[in-house]
Amino acid sequence: MPAALFLSPHLDDVAFSCGGLLAQLGDAGWRTVLATAFTRSVADPAGFALECQTSKGLPASLDYMALRREEDRVAATILGIHDLHWLDLPEAPHRGYHSAPELFGPMLDGDDAWRPLAAHIQALLVGLQPVLVLAPQGLGNHVDHRQMITALLSLPSPPCLAFYRDTPYAIRNQSAPPDVRLSGHPGCMAGIAAGLDRKVAASCAYSSQIGFQFGGPAALDRELRAFASSEGGGSPAERFLGVLPDTVALPGPAGHQAAIL
Repeated sequence: MPAALFLSPHLDDVAFSCGGLLAQLGDAGWRTVLATAFTRSVADPAGFALECQTSKGLPASLDYMALRREEDRVAATILGIHDLHWLDLPEAPHRGYHSAPELFGPMLDGDDAWRPLAAHIQALLVGLQPVLVLAPQGLGNHVDHRQMITALLSLPSPPCLAFYRDTPYAIRNQSAPPDVRLSGHPGCMAGIAAGLDRKVAASCAYSSQIGFQFGGPAALDRELRAFASSEGGGSPAERFLGVLPDTVALPGPAGHQAAIL
């Protein structure tokens, strides 16, 4: 079966952003693989790193990333993911970023998290030989998302590479520009009517995040459905930069591809 590799900076990005396409690829007989980069548990977090969990009502004694990995496992089951990989790299608050504004500012000198991440991605590409690879566009400018783009672009491009619209950043600013390095990629779109319910259900599995990101499960449901409808001009869709395999896409309007899944 053909393989699709979905690359996620954090434990929720793929579900929020392109969970509909992921679910439908599995239904169509694809082997779906999710690899999340920044998943490492760090003992005794302090400062901003600790605040990132206590501000969500979680006790300081809790292994925050272990909780999030279990949420990811539940989401993967809902989406029908075949293989789940946690790449065990530390999130930005554990790499010297000490405030929320710093997460969206310049990369720190010496922050070369993209190097080990590139090695992980290369190993996955060699082992899986995926027909399709999906990664974030960098909407919102989060440093971890930019590290993933840097890592992927340092490697030889797979034959079909598409970049998803980082959500909820794309909801907050629907005209947010992608990473400038992606400006030459064409647009494509996947209809997700058959996968939208599972996308919403999987996104709700990240219960530690959805209050902060959306305001709770009811708001998440409402916002993801409304955004999917707006992306497809009234029919639920997810939009990408890049290309989809010819076997799952037809030419769309204005030079775009429209997936026929």
